[in-house]
Amino acid sequence: MLGGLLAMLGFAAQARQPVLFDGFEYAGHDAVFAQPLAPGEYRNPVLAGFSPDPSVVRVGDRYYLVNSSFAYFPGIPVYESRDLVHWTPIGHVIDRPSQLDFDGLGMSRGVFAPTISYHDGTFYVVNTAVDSGGNFIATATNPAGPWSDPVWLRGVDGIDPSLFFDDDGKAYLLNNGTPEGKPQYEGHRAIWLQQIDLAKQVPVGERKVVLNGGTHFEQRPIWIEGPHLYKRDGWYYLMCAEGGTGPQHSEVVLRSRSVWGPYAPYEGNPILTQRDLPADRANAVINAGHADLVEAADGRWWAIFLASRAYDRVHYNTGRETFLLPVTWKDGWPTILPAGQPIPPAAKGPSFLQAEARPSMLTGNVQWHDHFDGAALDPAWLFVRVPKQPWADLRSHPGKLAIHPLAEDLDTLRNPSFLARRQQNTQFEASTSFAVPVDRDVEAGIAAFQNEHYWYALGVRRDGGHLLLSLRRHRGGEVATVATAELPGTLHSLALMISGDGGVYGFAYDDGAGWTWLSRHEDGTVLSTDVAGGFIGAVVGPYARVLGGQ
Repeated sequence: MLGGLLAMLGFAAQARQPVLFDGFEYAGHDAVFAQPLAPGEYRNPVLAGFSPDPSVVRVGDRYYLVNSSFAYFPGIPVYESRDLVHWTPIGHVIDRPSQLDFDGLGMSRGVFAPTISYHDGTFYVVNTAVDSGGNFIATATNPAGPWSDPVWLRGVDGIDPSLFFDDDGKAYLLNNGTPEGKPQYEGHRAIWLQQIDLAKQVPVGERKVVLNGGTHFEQRPIWIEGPHLYKRDGWYYLMCAEGGTGPQHSEVVLRSRSVWGPYAPYEGNPILTQRDLPADRANAVINAGHADLVEAADGRWWAIFLASRAYDRVHYNTGRETFLLPVTWKDGWPTILPAGQPIPPAAKGPSFLQAEARPSMLTGNVQWHDHFDGAALDPAWLFVRVPKQPWADLRSHPGKLAIHPLAEDLDTLRNPSFLARRQQNTQFEASTSFAVPVDRDVEAGIAAFQNEHYWYALGVRRDGGHLLLSLRRHRGGEVATVATAELPGTLHSLALMISGDGGVYGFAYDDGAGWTWLSRHEDGTVLSTDVAGGFIGAVVGPYARVLGGQ
């Protein structure tokens, strides 16, 4: 957990004074979330804000879910639920700086598409550390942790590994990889299967392609990935994502009487997609796919999958989120959503829905305030890459977040002194209040961040006898200061705010006289995944930095 890092490392004296933040507020205002739920209904997504590549497992009456976290730290969040709807963060698989290092990597590298499973008292997460180690297994007896260090699966290339435990006690590893021989077209991939010795955590025996290209090779399907195996009524079901993670994303299923195949595709594929719907529909949900199935204790099956809530047809700042839908078995095949049907923003929940559960801070119109009065950082906070020194401090000034500024700006490929939380709503405000920096070479404020090349930073620094408030924008290769204001040098504290409404962002300050807009109509598509590229969503949070890289 985040607090473990702080407790483990302690703090050395710094030459510069830390910037003290009093609190941070986040409030969502999406119209679709304002609609009341009928009794027994739940809201989609069940995890709002970037929560891609979900995987789920049931153990008794509890469900455990993991997501991709890419180059954020701690990595691979673990959630627990009793009803598949209300989720509680309980830990991370990657929560120690010694486990992985993301320095030098773009934000959409790092850890991709984890899969969680459980067998004989042990939880397993298999994952790919892209550009930083390859495929690995981590284990735990308690899903809250501690999790083991990564055990590398040498000789297994590709991405998206998962485990399957057969009735005879054998375990199998399957994953996406390059096909045998030379790929015949761009996006040509294959699904590979191999037995694995879990006691030694090494693959054994023949490694075999069980699906080449996708469901219909003659149609040149692209990016077959995210494979999962299930067994039901003597059939082995191979379920995969197909079509890439953009608007053509889909989920397909095949089956066989043998774990090794051959696997025949379902005639009704895809069993989930949104690519066949009008682009200009209201409250559009796009990119649906990368699903995992789970059988509940009552015998019903459910699908957990990723999708994105779009505005202006193609933009989505909240990234790929986690959605939930029931599974219907039809003539021996699992189906999630009929063709041409939109993913509903609200749906009838499981029979075991916890109606009395507290409102979630993980979806809906979130109203969240961190007073920085705990012993450890709230699990909502993330670091950009792995911190190499303990710059975020809750202990030296109780009731404050003390950020010891680093020289890295937000465009670094290392770890800047910036705390990030997910943007969970299309319409939102995020604000923070803090003591203005004492040192003349320190800037502090609030940032909205997509990756190292696409972000906004609203910060204040001392400039002669006054304070200079500036709004900086990084849009690809274009770096600009888009607005400034001079504030009295005698000012001791300041509040800053970022607001978002689809593709329009505003930036404001409060010097004690109420909110004043510095800029109200900035281009928010800078923070959308389709513009910035990659696989993540926007985050917001407080930062401090040393000017001039000193």
